[in-house]
Amino acid sequence: MKHVKKSMVEKETGTQSMKYGLLIISHIAMLVFGIGLGIYLLPILIQPTSPSQQAVASVMLAPSYQGEFSRDRADSDFLHWGEGKLVIDAQSIAFSGELAPGPDYKLYLSPTFIETEADFLANKERLVRVGDVKTFDRFILPIPSDVDVANYTTAIVWCETFSQFITSAKYR
Repeated sequence: MKHVKKSMVEKETGTQSMKYGLLIISHIAMLVFGIGLGIYLLPILIQPTSPSQQAVASVMLAPSYQGEFSRDRADSDFLHWGEGKLVIDAQSIAFSGELAPGPDYKLYLSPTFIETEADFLANKERLVRVGDVKTFDRFILPIPSDVDVANYTTAIVWCETFSQFITSAKYR
């Protein structure tokens, strides 16, 4: 009888341990999911107001160069992509379209076409950073006075925080 009782207690303890284990695993999974969702949604929630469509259209009236951001780049995926029109005039670079939301996006110019993280990292010393991309449907960035866009061919959106290629547009 003692043996049967001991066996039942061991089973209950084992079942209880399994329940606690599953409970801990489910809570950890939800924590990881919540952090991931927060990282994805935070840039959307804190993004500033995009420039007006009229402001972007005024840059697009007489562009010196233009290109297209595309979802079809080699390293673009369902979380890291962009599509839309990029135009460059004498003072600024403007974009109208859509970028996958994310933190810490930067716009770079490159003298060679880049569509992968490996290409970006291999050529980073040859790239010039134009500015921060803080909105995901339209942006206008001033061209730094020491940058001649004619010396470059491609604009790249890059996520500094996660070293992720987002998209690129060949404009020349």
